[in-house]
Amino acid sequence: MHTLQGKRIVLGVSGGIAAYKAAALTSKLTQAGAQVHVILTQNALQFVQPVTFQALSHQPVHTDTFQEPNPHVISHVDLADKADLVLVAPATANIIGKMANGLADDMLTTTLLATKAPVMVAPAMNVNMYGHPAVRANMQRLADFGYRYVEPGVGLLACGWVGKGRLAEPEEIVAAVGAFFAEQEKAPSRSCDLQGKRVLVTAGPTREKIDPVRYLTNHASGKMGYAIAEAARDRGAQVVLISGPTALARPAGVEFVAVESVQEMFDAVMEHLPDSDIVVKSAAVSDYRPQTVQEHKMKKGEGPLVLELDKAPDILRSIGERKTEGQFVVGFAAETQDVLKHAQAKLEKKNLDMIVANNVLTEGAGMGSDTNIVTLLTRTGEQVEMDKRSKRDVADKLLDAVVLKLSGRPLSELS
Repeated sequence: MHTLQGKRIVLGVSGGIAAYKAAALTSKLTQAGAQVHVILTQNALQFVQPVTFQALSHQPVHTDTFQEPNPHVISHVDLADKADLVLVAPATANIIGKMANGLADDMLTTTLLATKAPVMVAPAMNVNMYGHPAVRANMQRLADFGYRYVEPGVGLLACGWVGKGRLAEPEEIVAAVGAFFAEQEKAPSRSCDLQGKRVLVTAGPTREKIDPVRYLTNHASGKMGYAIAEAARDRGAQVVLISGPTALARPAGVEFVAVESVQEMFDAVMEHLPDSDIVVKSAAVSDYRPQTVQEHKMKKGEGPLVLELDKAPDILRSIGERKTEGQFVVGFAAETQDVLKHAQAKLEKKNLDMIVANNVLTEGAGMGSDTNIVTLLTRTGEQVEMDKRSKRDVADKLLDAVVLKLSGRPLSELS
């Protein structure tokens, strides 16, 4: 676990049954070296008591906006200014709604509005509440603000339902906080090295309609492409993310273009290609599409069904054909056998500058996972293997490699 020594974390605890886990979270953050300042909402006080958190954090606990023990500062502004991170755990549907709409009627929400520190949210609620359109919209709005999430777990909830909505375990939240600060510490060496560059990223799957209720698609989750878009944004680039349908929150600070079919993605890519300095095509697009899209739902017949397919537009080949001097194009090769052989052939055939190859049958490298295991290959014959790591770490290393090649340096300089 990354050390949190000296980090000032404001922990907001809202009123759900999972508030009891916040005590263990406070303890673990403190043991990791963090200075934890706890804010309990009035509803949280129905489940837990301030004395518990004071004993675990060795800091005063805040429950009321109008309690001002230090006359020299305004408490919520002072906490907001000093925080290195504001963590809301558990975050109920109610507090998420307040945060998304700028309400400030208690100590926690006023602190959230006043802070310029990063905010991390760990939702916890009934599975049906978590899936409600209003909650999803509020969470998306917070993601657009730049808030980060620690996804809830799936399992038996206190209400008796089984599904997604259980607060992540304290160890998972501490790990997410540690990963955030580790990422921040890496940033100075990479900060602004893509300043002024325009980066075009494609992500996710495409869907090819068969009829009004059916389509052809694949298992791509979009996680790799979204991680690349966020990494490029954090390095100062102007980012356009063209995404097929995913369950991911839209990254803040990037231009987002939602598409569904391969034709829609092709059109969007070609529109933005002329203005792009770097293109990273990580989307898993359909190679084929139905010759005919039925106007009405196809009815089940007695015998087998023959579906006639046509070849879909080859987006990556078209990018390679149209790229201009100075543009740098990266492709992906998700294979199941002879990975490097097929990747090398794709690199050359489609006129790419670099390709990212992986075997999707390898554990930890498949579609939908949070990690990846890849090999980078370049037009100049260089080859760099990466061991299993988070997709965000892969994204950073990939962009490190792009920056090296744009400056005419070898990949042997990758740290």
